Amino acid sequence: MFSFTRMIASVSAALALASVSSVLAVPINNASPLVSRATVPSSAFVVYTDKFVSADVLPPATSLAGFNVVALSFLTLNGALDQAGAFAALSADARAAKKAEYQAAGINIVVSAFGETDKPTTSGADPTSTANTMAQFVVANALDGIDVDYEDLDAMNKGDGAAEAWVTTFTQTLRQTLPQGQFILTHAPLAPWLSPNQQFAAGAYLTIHKNVGSMIDWYNIQFYNQGLYADCDGLLNTSGGAFPGSSLFEIAANGVDLNKLVIGKPGGVSDANDGFIDPATLGTCVAQATAKGWTGGVMAFQFPSADTTWITAAKGSAFQ
Repeated sequence: MFSFTRMIASVSAALALASVSSVLAVPINNASPLVSRATVPSSAFVVYTDKFVSADVLPPATSLAGFNVVALSFLTLNGALDQAGAFAALSADARAAKKAEYQAAGINIVVSAFGETDKPTTSGADPTSTANTMAQFVVANALDGIDVDYEDLDAMNKGDGAAEAWVTTFTQTLRQTLPQGQFILTHAPLAPWLSPNQQFAAGAYLTIHKNVGSMIDWYNIQFYNQGLYADCDGLLNTSGGAFPGSSLFEIAANGVDLNKLVIGKPGGVSDANDGFIDPATLGTCVAQATAKGWTGGVMAFQFPSADTTWITAAKGSAFQ
């Protein structure tokens, strides 16, 4: 994800599908025994943290009340960067104390992999060894799971199936070390990747969902940076524009389980190029969606723009 923008090359126009990056690598700790028994929430309320917060890395859990997952960003091919790196660099006692604080508040701590600058398929990274390395990072740091923010746009745009195969193998390998029911495993696809489009000839995330959707707990969908999803109708019912079929209920109609779909939005105007909806208005969209049977949840990029006040408003009357 999401702080810098890249363009997907379209057959007819330059169409934006964008995201975030990171800086400051730290080594991955040595593995420790498998311990997590993360509970997958029935509705996911996820916030990413990439910007520096403090020497404690994460804010007090009270600042994130209302969320049940925080994603440390990012774990990349070059190591753990930004907030993921800072958390790993804490002493074991400090990590354990922060983990205990968040667990008591009902908040899972996961790491988000890749982000905007990584090109795992294009760069030739091996999906099996990459997954094993990243899974060991989760275990070594006693995290509750991993979020896969795969944004290799060049590979996906080729339409030759290599991107879909890479993500499939990567996901299958993660689950060998991070078993379902013990660790959270989510993905954060760009919304257009969950719709049929000639730009993604091999199916993008619709193919990945067919291959390994049963292994993925939910999708933190990036409904922004495309010039779409700016109001409730575009977000929920009819996306239109360059990527038709990519609104929430259209994605469900494309064959993806409705309640695996988490609505992702920027926490503030500056957290994305476009797609921001103020949290109170977003709360009305959420209420409309729940009235139609959806209970997936809400994702925000990022803290501190998205905090307990933000998520309380975004939940509206639907999840109180």
